[in-house]
Amino acid sequence: MDRGSERDRPPSRGAGDGAAGRIPLAVIIVDRDGLVSHWSTGARRLFGAAKDEAVGRSVLDLLPVSGALPDDDAITPYGAYAAYDDLGPDLGSSLDGRLNYPAAGRARLTVPEGDRDRARGRVDVVWWAYPLVGPGDERLLVLAADADRLHPGDPDDPRPTVAFERIAPGFALHTDFPGADDLARRLPEILPSMSVGEGARIVAQVLELGYPVLEFSQNDRVPVTPDWGVARRTERLARRARAARVAAQGLPVPEDLTDEDGEDLEFAAVRERLEFLNEVSGRIGTSLDLSRTIIEVSKAVVPRFTDVAGTYLREQVVAGEGFPDGVPDTTTMWHRVALEHTDEPGRWDDVVPVGEAMPFPAHTPFFQCMTTGEPVLVPRISEELGHAIASQFEKRDIRPLISHRSMLVVPLKARNVVLGFMILLRHPERVEFNDMDRVTGAELAARAGLVLDNARMYTYQESVAETLQDSMLPHIPPRMAGCDIATRYLPGTLLGRVGGDWFDSVKLPGARTALVVGDVMGHGLNSAAMMGQLRTAVQTMAALDLPPAQLLRNLDDLAQRLGDTYLATCLYAVYDPIESELLIANAGHIPPVLVRADGRSELLDLPTGAPIGVGGVPFEAVRVPVAPGDRLVMCTDGLVEVRGEDIGVGLATLCESAAHPAASMDGACDTIIRALNTHGGRKDDVALLMARLNGIGPEDVAEWRLGLDPAEVGRARAAVGEQLHEWGLSRLAESAELLVSELVTNAVRHSHSRPVQLRLVRGETLLCEVDDDDHTLPTLLSAGPEDESGRGLRVVSTLAREWGTSRTNAGKTVWFELTARRR
Repeated sequence: MDRGSERDRPPSRGAGDGAAGRIPLAVIIVDRDGLVSHWSTGARRLFGAAKDEAVGRSVLDLLPVSGALPDDDAITPYGAYAAYDDLGPDLGSSLDGRLNYPAAGRARLTVPEGDRDRARGRVDVVWWAYPLVGPGDERLLVLAADADRLHPGDPDDPRPTVAFERIAPGFALHTDFPGADDLARRLPEILPSMSVGEGARIVAQVLELGYPVLEFSQNDRVPVTPDWGVARRTERLARRARAARVAAQGLPVPEDLTDEDGEDLEFAAVRERLEFLNEVSGRIGTSLDLSRTIIEVSKAVVPRFTDVAGTYLREQVVAGEGFPDGVPDTTTMWHRVALEHTDEPGRWDDVVPVGEAMPFPAHTPFFQCMTTGEPVLVPRISEELGHAIASQFEKRDIRPLISHRSMLVVPLKARNVVLGFMILLRHPERVEFNDMDRVTGAELAARAGLVLDNARMYTYQESVAETLQDSMLPHIPPRMAGCDIATRYLPGTLLGRVGGDWFDSVKLPGARTALVVGDVMGHGLNSAAMMGQLRTAVQTMAALDLPPAQLLRNLDDLAQRLGDTYLATCLYAVYDPIESELLIANAGHIPPVLVRADGRSELLDLPTGAPIGVGGVPFEAVRVPVAPGDRLVMCTDGLVEVRGEDIGVGLATLCESAAHPAASMDGACDTIIRALNTHGGRKDDVALLMARLNGIGPEDVAEWRLGLDPAEVGRARAAVGEQLHEWGLSRLAESAELLVSELVTNAVRHSHSRPVQLRLVRGETLLCEVDDDDHTLPTLLSAGPEDESGRGLRVVSTLAREWGTSRTNAGKTVWFELTARRR
């Protein structure tokens, strides 16, 4: 469409066929002094004043303001009078700055003599007033339209539905209005579904031509509309005023001034409220997120139903605990979780901040609502009640915010239990809450309560599942013998936050460390429970020092005994820092990445193996030589799998990001996560384990072979003392010599033919190991005063930091650790 000639085109009414009509819209900008700074062409057509006459004049001289409907001879040249009922604020309150929130209403003006554009007679005008907040001089935006042309089919319906037609590309307008850009940014606040770009084009057309498009649409409803049934009630009150004047003169009241439409009025009001409730129901409950649901409930009622909405929830609901029991009392803590209002920004924040928790005494309306579960209506908050409420806020005077306002307190209930309540307040200038509002508020709260309870139950179940999973994930120390470890776990975001991914590390004899990453297929509590069983089994079998392939074989047998419902993948690696090698077995898991100390990275070529739970499939271990400074990266497939892409792309990115230099192990993990978590909406959970393989050098290891002679015990004590002195650990010599003598004595006594092996390893701790060829593991006994044996391990258990035993192919190993303290 060619928009170039639109200025000369008369607006089409669109009446009769129900099509969208083009109606001139008056646009007036008022500055902080109450003077008109912009007067559109539509304003000239509607109110009769030319732009040159209007700009710079007081807006009160040009627009309809509040007052009784006058006699004909009292009309000013521009028709500056209107009649209003007591349901809402009038335009005059907005114009003189008494109202700081959006308002709307209806006025009736008289067409001046000589106006050739309109027929002589009265004209109904529907208006909206929107305060402008910002650094500029503009204070108020006023929009007005001819009500008859806005609703040609129903002249009594004051509720316009506004939709602005898109302006064709290439249509450029220029305006001298200095606040146009700011207005364009604010227009989406009036029509929430409108973009800023659309707002800029609309503002340009409105300011230049004076009329955008007003049409009968169900898409964008102006948030602030004349209150329920305002048009008909305005006319009824006007008729009553005229009837009263006639009756006061002793004259009979004409039939056209009698009140005959009360039934229709009530029907219209009920219909309006039902539409409001239906609209609110569609705006809340779009998410199971409790925080988002709370905000949706608060925003749904402001400003159309109330001017201030504060939401309070019980402590158990906020904490994500189970369903609250019992009737609330004066000790029940209520958390303020949301506060929505139309006052100037920040006015409520310091006095009633969101997040505050407080009880309420028995004499307050809030306590009455929470204990009875019924709405409480306070038509106007008196000074006495305001003081009683303010007494709950220490060192904060809330009275200026609540005094003389109308208040409605509605309970948020589910299954006959009060989860919370909402405090709704209206400005003193606005109509008080009435009994119909009480019913509307109760219905609104009932719907909101169900939505909040659904979100609460989801949050609670999610919390239970996360607690279960967190309890199953290990807390791995950052340093093990000969290696540093860093881990990350990221819950899924699309298919449920709880999954079956896990990682672990287990201390093994000989200063070795087992590194494990696994993934139970599926999501939810069952997968998390299965993961916990498998992780516990891996820890138990690792402590027995089973070879990696044998451990996976036993784990597969266990999974089949637990049931065939779940499968799992698992990667099990044993790092020997003294021999500088890895022994790795794989059960259907993605391969690990080995980053060499010089920065090269590679995917280790391992036999894939079958997932745990398949049964009857052999597993194979591979020995991989490593060097100090190498890093091993193990993860689950949730990190590298992206829908629509080959997994090879993710594995290549993993190799590249793992090789990126980092100042710390945690930094290296974060680099990998950032590189691979770029798509958002990750459906699967992620487990990541990185180990820096530092190794243990020959200078930190000392070994001796001892014969099966009791005299070797003394030689062992002397050798240990000398070695500790050489390492600078003389303070440990006395304890170490005593414990070594106990272990060597037992080994010499029970060994069959093979020499006893004694080894010391220096690291974060001092590790001492004694090997012999006897397969019987020693146990800790309770020795009596007359017993000649059984005290040796009791001494070891008392003095050692840790101690333990394990079987080997040739026999067993008994070991202990002491905290290394250098002199």
